Amino acid sequence: MLLAENNDEYWMARALELAAQGASVNEVPVGAVVVRDGEELGAGFNTPITGCDPTAHAEINALRDASAKVQNYRLNEATLYVTLEPCTMCVGAIVHARISRVVYGACEPKAGAVESARRTLDESHLNWQVEAQGGILHRECSQIISDFFSRRRAEIRQRRKQDSGKE
Repeated sequence: MLLAENNDEYWMARALELAAQGASVNEVPVGAVVVRDGEELGAGFNTPITGCDPTAHAEINALRDASAKVQNYRLNEATLYVTLEPCTMCVGAIVHARISRVVYGACEPKAGAVESARRTLDESHLNWQVEAQGGILHRECSQIISDFFSRRRAEIRQRRKQDSGKE
């Protein structure tokens, strides 16, 4: 096992690769990877649009993939790397999966449930404690999201412009 493979930046770069896969199919580019003992257990990117599934966030897809691989829904001692701060639904799944650590790149000011909009992991009634760290490859994680939404807005403006010229 290479030292680089135990590095937060290494695994966040892997999550960014997955986010790019999502962007290539017009999904919001968020990628996630579950890692334990330097081994990738599961990976995923957002697929709610293509999968017609509102729960198909990158984190959920990565947790499903990892759980299937290890044949257990409990993923103790694993770290989840995700390019965007998890939402409330995903934090709930992280807790239920018994993930030990979540590492994310960019904050999500509208729906982030780790530090931005809510601090769900700090709630004392939870039956599992998850260590959280944000800001890993923050610029790259923010940029892929910004580029995606800039492109999407430009496409919408172009369609409106074309539609207004048809009248």
